[in-house]
Amino acid sequence: MVEISPLAEADRVRWEALARGKDTYFEVERSDDSYERTWRRLLDDERIRGVAARLDGRMVGIAHYLFHASVWYDGKCYLADLFVDAEVRRRGVATALIEWVARDAEEHGFPRLYWNTLEDAPARALYDKVGKFHEGFILYTYQPDANQGSSRL
Repeated sequence: MVEISPLAEADRVRWEALARGKDTYFEVERSDDSYERTWRRLLDDERIRGVAARLDGRMVGIAHYLFHASVWYDGKCYLADLFVDAEVRRRGVATALIEWVARDAEEHGFPRLYWNTLEDAPARALYDKVGKFHEGFILYTYQPDANQGSSRL
């Protein structure tokens, strides 16, 4: 049975191993300071949360999420990261994490949970079962060129 609980100080080492595993999978490089800063935010920031999934007492998955206001809805919850150790995938861990986050969000007044993933991610098989795919929507991001300052805004 999968057990889910909020991250605690004692989870630090295993959390970082899983977070680094996620970053390796997505080919993201981060500094050691970035992991430390994120860890502190997960424990200390009221808007940002982290949970751990355990099988037989061993942490095998993590989820990071945040609550935010919405123009048209009461509020939303963004599932920023979801990662499960490759050794235990397809055993219900990711589903349990998503369901736990959704319940937590609803209990705190943020009933709409959403996330994004890579188009060719193997996890889409699960996401297509538990979530609703908004066909036709495209995600854009904007980051000003550091050399041009903020004059473009």
